[in-house]
Amino acid sequence: MSSNVLIISNTTELVRVKPERVVYIESDGNYSTMVLHDKTEHVFSMNLAHCQQLIEKQLGKQAEMFIRIGKQLIINREYICKVNVNKQILIMSDIVLNHAFTLSASKEALKQLKLYLESAIGKEVKL
Repeated sequence: MSSNVLIISNTTELVRVKPERVVYIESDGNYSTMVLHDKTEHVFSMNLAHCQQLIEKQLGKQAEMFIRIGKQLIINREYICKVNVNKQILIMSDIVLNHAFTLSASKEALKQLKLYLESAIGKEVKL
């Protein structure tokens, strides 16, 4: 089932958001924080695995715009600006609004992301 809106609900709150507005979702144990391109934050009492399942169930094929990075992050691939494996930094940026988000992740997670992005570039060039 594909939709243009992602709906996340818990006991106290329901949020409807267009998937392209979500820059990343960060987990801290049983809580997840969804950060939008305008720096708005929504906190939910659910772990990252549950968020990932909701995204996949509600968005279907469109869920491919999100990538799970390690144990604590789900990112929107459209906002990836810079991956620095050695410094363990991932910079997410919305070019239209000039907002930048600096995230940290493990070297291994960033190395895998970098390899994934490089292979995706290779596929695009071959087309």
